[in-house]
Amino acid sequence: MASYDLIIKNSLVVLHDQEKPLAVDIAIKDGKIAKLEANIDSSQAIETVDAGGKLAFPGVVDAHQHWGIYNPLDIDTASESKACAQGGVTTAISYMRTGQYYLNKGGAYKDFYPEVLEKASGKAYVDYAFHLAPLTSEHIGEIPELISKFGVNSFKIFMFYGSYGLHGRSTSQNEFLMIPEGERYDVAHFEFVMRAIQKARKEMPKVADNISLSLHCETAEIMTAYTKMVEESGRPKDLEAYHLSRPPHSEGLAITIASYLAHETELPNINLLHLTSFKAIDAAMKMTLAFPHVNFRREVTIGHLLADIKNSKGIGGKVNPPLRPREDVEALWEHLLAGNIDWVASDHACCREETKFGTPKEDVFVAKSGFGGAEYLLAGLVSETKVRKLSYQKIAQLTAWNSAQRFGLNNKGAIAVGYDADIALVDPNASYVVKADESLSEQEYTPFEGFTINAKVTDTWLRGKKIFADGNVIGAPMGQYQSRPTSK
Repeated sequence: MASYDLIIKNSLVVLHDQEKPLAVDIAIKDGKIAKLEANIDSSQAIETVDAGGKLAFPGVVDAHQHWGIYNPLDIDTASESKACAQGGVTTAISYMRTGQYYLNKGGAYKDFYPEVLEKASGKAYVDYAFHLAPLTSEHIGEIPELISKFGVNSFKIFMFYGSYGLHGRSTSQNEFLMIPEGERYDVAHFEFVMRAIQKARKEMPKVADNISLSLHCETAEIMTAYTKMVEESGRPKDLEAYHLSRPPHSEGLAITIASYLAHETELPNINLLHLTSFKAIDAAMKMTLAFPHVNFRREVTIGHLLADIKNSKGIGGKVNPPLRPREDVEALWEHLLAGNIDWVASDHACCREETKFGTPKEDVFVAKSGFGGAEYLLAGLVSETKVRKLSYQKIAQLTAWNSAQRFGLNNKGAIAVGYDADIALVDPNASYVVKADESLSEQEYTPFEGFTINAKVTDTWLRGKKIFADGNVIGAPMGQYQSRPTSK
């Protein structure tokens, strides 16, 4: 009887805790990594794969996606998890909330979330989990049960929803968020969310370290005022206009407010999402110094690392917070290389062309926000190693280990004995030009159109089963919901 189900030979294994890749074989048994050792006897395995000298990275744990935001959740789960597999993403954590978009329903999460799980079940090609946003006082009261019953240990505040909708000014906050009359989604609400999460942490000490709050940091009042000024200026309504309408200091101010609230409520685990600018990172670093007892984590997206307001292909690059000028992109890279960024995510949100663009098509303010990117995350970072001092070890930390650890995916994020056999093979010598029609996402365009990426994901395994090869997914969807925290 064979000792292993699969041995992957002739790869360079990238580890999060080793400076240089190791020339070792990977033996897999029952979906777990069973041995890392040079020259494992092929006769001990049912199947042997020759990696051809490619890099073997831990499967990406993409901590920021939006399944079901513009398309039905069951359809999005299937198509966008294919794009994940194409990019070496083996676990996706999607943001989910009540209100307009997503399921277009309000009410309690005890009724809403089981429907989310049912719609996603059996559709995903990669493993998945969800973050949830407490929008009402009822949701705040549900936090302990969401943790203990549903395995949701990560929550989100959309700070700009205070007087701003998903894409622009909101005429009715209550209508947009589907919250009861008399309730406000404002700074006071954010405080009460933080207090409730910290209370849950104290009541659940065994899992407290894995319970955290993420924040989309933009300031509604600043954006409302600046949007009005930009729209009335008569300038072209392009990506630069959108950047000016949601200025970087709006991010910085929101980060400062959120950080002080974390201090006030004694909530230590704070994740600052998709930082886009020098001012945003500067504020985040200042808050780290001001409140050293808060365990901040800082996220950037692959979109904000690769694209800017000039090289993005048209207003398809509209996203919240916006793409920025090149000098802000370089500031992100400076901080990433300095170790001030904890993970890189995709913020993947499939928005098909007929949904994305309004009338006129060239008007950024009538377009929807968000675009895909999971398929370019890992390869895009590996590509950057050729022009920046970015190590493979650092990429493994930024794409898998750090996010898995933060969000309680204790069986993910590493090529190590006992961990799920989630593996992405990357050819660092491949080169391709991004074309939207070659993506497995249902999105028909990409702001990365025409970009050259000097690396490519060729093969992806999920729990020891190959799910992507030769440019397409393999087999039936086998992704499983990850109730967190997980155990190895």
